[in-house]
Amino acid sequence: MISNPNWQRTEDQRKVCLALEKVASEVGAKSIQAVAIAYLLQKTPYVFPIVGGRKVEHLHANIEALEIALSNEQIAYLESILPFDKGFPLNRFGDGSDYYAVYKSAGQFDKWPAAQPIRPTPQED
Repeated sequence: MISNPNWQRTEDQRKVCLALEKVASEVGAKSIQAVAIAYLLQKTPYVFPIVGGRKVEHLHANIEALEIALSNEQIAYLESILPFDKGFPLNRFGDGSDYYAVYKSAGQFDKWPAAQPIRPTPQED
């Protein structure tokens, strides 16, 4: 529990924090929270994280995340730090890159390109 005075970050949590700090320094972000939110926004379409906060600094990190554009290499780097189990149903039916064998036996499918996540674009002055 976080409220425990002896609470310490695990080794995995330290690895993720160091990776976020590295990417934050590359993109010029002020906080690793902003980089983490930007990662979620830019990883997959139709995901819009709503992160609550108790301080004004949290709100600033949420807003800063909207302006951070992560490269594909930075996203791949963050994902390489720890293995991620996508869980059900993706571990059973796949991630959409191919059709499940039972579905293939039921008919013919047309493959459509996957929707791309929204990426920030620089504002023109």
